[in-house]
Amino acid sequence: MKESNRIELKRELTDSLEKEVVAFLNYRDGGIIYLGIEDKTQKTIGINNADAVQLKIKDRIKNNIHPSTMGLFDVIVEIRDGKEIIKVAVASGSEKPYYLSKMGMSVKGCYLRIGSASEPMTARMIEDLFASRIRNSIGTIKSRNQALSFEQLKIYYSETPLKLNDQFAHNLELLTENGEFNYAAYLLSDVNGLSIKVAKYAGTDRVDLIENDEYGYCSLVKATKAVLEKLKVENKTFARITDNKREERKLLNPVALREAVINAIIHNNYSNEVPPKFELFSDRLEITSAGGLPSGFDEEEFFMGYSVPQNKELMRVFRDLDMVEQLGSGVPRILAYYPRSIYHFTPNFIRVVLTFTEDFDQATDQATDQASKLLLFCETPRSVKEIMEHLGLSHRPHFRNTLLFPLMASRKLAQTIPEKPSSPNQRYIAVKPGGE
Repeated sequence: MKESNRIELKRELTDSLEKEVVAFLNYRDGGIIYLGIEDKTQKTIGINNADAVQLKIKDRIKNNIHPSTMGLFDVIVEIRDGKEIIKVAVASGSEKPYYLSKMGMSVKGCYLRIGSASEPMTARMIEDLFASRIRNSIGTIKSRNQALSFEQLKIYYSETPLKLNDQFAHNLELLTENGEFNYAAYLLSDVNGLSIKVAKYAGTDRVDLIENDEYGYCSLVKATKAVLEKLKVENKTFARITDNKREERKLLNPVALREAVINAIIHNNYSNEVPPKFELFSDRLEITSAGGLPSGFDEEEFFMGYSVPQNKELMRVFRDLDMVEQLGSGVPRILAYYPRSIYHFTPNFIRVVLTFTEDFDQATDQATDQASKLLLFCETPRSVKEIMEHLGLSHRPHFRNTLLFPLMASRKLAQTIPEKPSSPNQRYIAVKPGGE
């Protein structure tokens, strides 16, 4: 762990924290600040009374930086080398330039991450960023209906330590600069015009529609929970009894499914009033959300988990209600179970295609065929990259968990440098009967 364009190491909480956060907010990839680690030696020092420091950091970021940072950062206590440290994850903001409140939008208040340092921005950079600031967001669009109620949202918050008081609309940024309800408030209100559809087809195309359920006209939180419950029911379980245990398998991985649904709803572009849609076919689930990749981002950065929340107001609420994990964790969690090829990008939409696992026999036969090909190929020592290319695989975690590790555990495959498992020169070779 060394300082870089995306990592800042600090021994303790200092007066420069806000400057580092501002620099990451203005940086196109965001970044992470670790407190409790010596920057020069990378030695873990730890943070005393980490919980109290965590609260202090949240308060400083919320109150000392403009525009609002709500929904753009996480402050997490972690354990490293047996000691508590604090991780501050900062997303790239959509309302650049961000600046220190006490210094204003000036060269003394605006910073940008350059290499491993936070450097002052020039006046020209500040002017250009301000001129191109995104204004067409659900936080700035006025709700067409101002007679909104939020009883459903209050019920969900009542189940958490974060109760809503009379100032909740202001605190959750559900108001425009003029004090009127914005479009985020409209989406979270008890009654609205948004409906999320879950369609089900008999075959592999859109010809034979057998179900067309709608979840909406209510708080987006309630609609999201209804969609999750519907897809949970559709995610059938296959079971097989072996000699000593019962094995079960879902059509879709439950963790990846939940993350894909939440991502589609939170990051959907609602400015054109187009909701995400969910379509079940006989062999797959397709999830389509409006809005392409964030401006200035490419696919590689998207897959690495760099986060620019499309709707930071929704992100804030969903995190308060424990419906989302850390910033930027959604896509990596999905890719832990599925390859990148499930994503399809167009300028105006992102579609995720999750293929069903039909049954045990199909999956077992496929794995057995791949294992046989792997062992035959590895009669000569091969690298992981060579093996994956030979098998036509691109998802490394899936390959390791379903093929590489099981074959090593059964002693059918061995490392050529077992004393250095992570060596860049590591190769794998098939073990013949008798252990040769």
